[in-house]
Amino acid sequence: MTHSDDQVTPSPALPEDLAELARRYGVATEFWDWQGRQRRIPAATVVAVLAALGVQAAGEQQVRESLTAADDAPWRRMLPPTVVVRAGQSPWVPVHVPHGETVVVRVELEDGGRRDLAQQDHWVEPRRVDGQLVGEATFVVPDDLPLGWHTLRARSDSTEGTCVLVVVPAVLDRPTALDQQRWGLMVQLYSVCSRESWGMGDLADLAELSSLGARDLGADFVLVNPLHAAEPIPPMEPSPYLPTTRRFVNPIYIRVEDIREVAYLPSTDRALLEWQAEPLRATVTQPRELDRDAVWAAKLSALETVWTAPRSPGRQAAFDAFKVREGQGLVDFATWCALAERFGLPPSKWPAWAHDHSSQELQRARVELAERIDLHCWLQWVADEQLATAQRVARDAGMAYGVMHDLAVGVHPDGADAWALGEALARGVTVGAPPDAYNQQGQDWSQPPWRPGTLAELGYAPYRDMLRTVLRHAGGIRIDHIIGLFRLWWVPDGMSPAEGTYVRYDHEALVGILCLEAQRAGAVVVGEDLGTVEPWVRDYLVERGVLGTSVLWFEKDSGGVPLRPERWRELCLATVTTHDMPPSAGYLAGEHIDLRERLGVLTRPVEEETAADEADREAVLRLLRELSLLPENATERETVEALHRFLTWTPSRLLGMALTDAVGERRTQNQPGTYNEYPNWRVPLADGSGVPVLIEELRTRPRVRSLTEAITPRR
Repeated sequence: MTHSDDQVTPSPALPEDLAELARRYGVATEFWDWQGRQRRIPAATVVAVLAALGVQAAGEQQVRESLTAADDAPWRRMLPPTVVVRAGQSPWVPVHVPHGETVVVRVELEDGGRRDLAQQDHWVEPRRVDGQLVGEATFVVPDDLPLGWHTLRARSDSTEGTCVLVVVPAVLDRPTALDQQRWGLMVQLYSVCSRESWGMGDLADLAELSSLGARDLGADFVLVNPLHAAEPIPPMEPSPYLPTTRRFVNPIYIRVEDIREVAYLPSTDRALLEWQAEPLRATVTQPRELDRDAVWAAKLSALETVWTAPRSPGRQAAFDAFKVREGQGLVDFATWCALAERFGLPPSKWPAWAHDHSSQELQRARVELAERIDLHCWLQWVADEQLATAQRVARDAGMAYGVMHDLAVGVHPDGADAWALGEALARGVTVGAPPDAYNQQGQDWSQPPWRPGTLAELGYAPYRDMLRTVLRHAGGIRIDHIIGLFRLWWVPDGMSPAEGTYVRYDHEALVGILCLEAQRAGAVVVGEDLGTVEPWVRDYLVERGVLGTSVLWFEKDSGGVPLRPERWRELCLATVTTHDMPPSAGYLAGEHIDLRERLGVLTRPVEEETAADEADREAVLRLLRELSLLPENATERETVEALHRFLTWTPSRLLGMALTDAVGERRTQNQPGTYNEYPNWRVPLADGSGVPVLIEELRTRPRVRSLTEAITPRR
């Protein structure tokens, strides 16, 4: 099955029982494509996706057995896997016990308090499961419980059960800063260097950029690429959107010299650090591709030296407290890093025992590798400290939000999360996207998705812990492809992206927990809701206090006409471009068409693609001229500034300016649908001529000043 302009042979309708089984598990059997056509999902796709969910459907007998198992599943457990409730609501909770037994239920609050739940007079016919008659009692969750992570505990005559109860905000509290329009910088941190950088941007550069952005330019936030951890050994995955884990930070962003213990190193060790940094610092003024492996090799050697330096009792106590707070998740991540160093990657090279978390051999390996495990724990502590410093510097400089972090959609299939989280991630499928106007062959992002049922069984703990790490030192968080909290496009192994299907998630739970953790952190949430989005989803996110994303080139009415500024959404982050598009100068020149044609990712003739693209761009520029924002025969620079000034005419509360636009860069950071065909995520910040631009130069660049003036909101 393909999604092109050619006639498509429709897939036959699914057998009724298979379609019903798919519905029970949230697997779509049809969808509407980007051209407005309804598509049926082939049976092979549905069966493969169900298998990845742990549901057998290969044949009529298996389908019938799986349907029966789905019916019995809730009755086999005393309490639901997890109960997520909005503050102020009082839902009913079913409790299953042997028929005729009495049962009592209470909630044990996060702060140690307790509350008894009242039973409803609600008759439910008992059900025979596994030869036993099971009854259902119904209890009401009080509507005045505090926000937080609580425990439901049920006890009957013969059994006892517990489950997680999460009380989440009905609406995420909006920071007072959202009372007026504010703007911020959007940066790919690895690409933005200073004279002190070791070949790529780091957390000290983030602090410096935040200070400059606030004091010199008037920015209120700095939105950075995901800073999630990558592999600890070469080759390091360049894409920040394909991390080994989303919970922990890539230590390549550490500024070695800013670690306190460096000041007390012997002079010979200090000299060694300088010697390691010098050749990398020399590269920041040279046109080149970023070399993460070279940077990490030098930094790791230097960091190993600093790690062995004595820490004061207070510093050691802080490190110990960090390890206690992060718990087993940190230990598992550090263990994976140590195993990767010993056995290499991918993990398929490892002995079988290294994948068995209960094996005695793995426990012995943890003891043998204790020093390396402690090193990787320490690296996370140091990165956490420097992230805290960057956010503190941003807020002290006057930013309303400070650092806004980015949460990737998923993780590498051979990474630390895939190893540590076990069945929480699905196997035999990857996350992607169906064909659309910009990626007409569809996309496969090579990431294993969450298994919805398993995540609920785990009380959403992996999801919560991930959010807490990203939000700990943040004034905001951008959720890449937030539609993934509602549904994700699953692509079975061996099939093309066009042959996938959507799997639905419990968005009430996922969005609710996101709002709870963001509210506790005092952070604003921006959802990247571009692409194929069901209309009700955007309304739902607004209802929950989550901002959307609007990109100038994509904001059109149902007839394809660019929206006038007053028709834009108020609660959103409005931008001209994104990291998956060329900077505005390159986009205006049509360089994305030339690039996609050279790389062979177009599915229609280049002439047709160019004509359609030029028509889209001209429609936007025509609107700007009608609004007297753009003069006739405007220069490239004038056009880029007019595009950003247009944003200030919208009601959107957050405006984003890509740093690449401020310096005249033309090269894209990432071309979707490619890997090694283009140097994705390896392009350092440079001007329109390809000359690198350093942080120290930004405040004196006329183009930076004029674009800042263009995007500064009118009060």
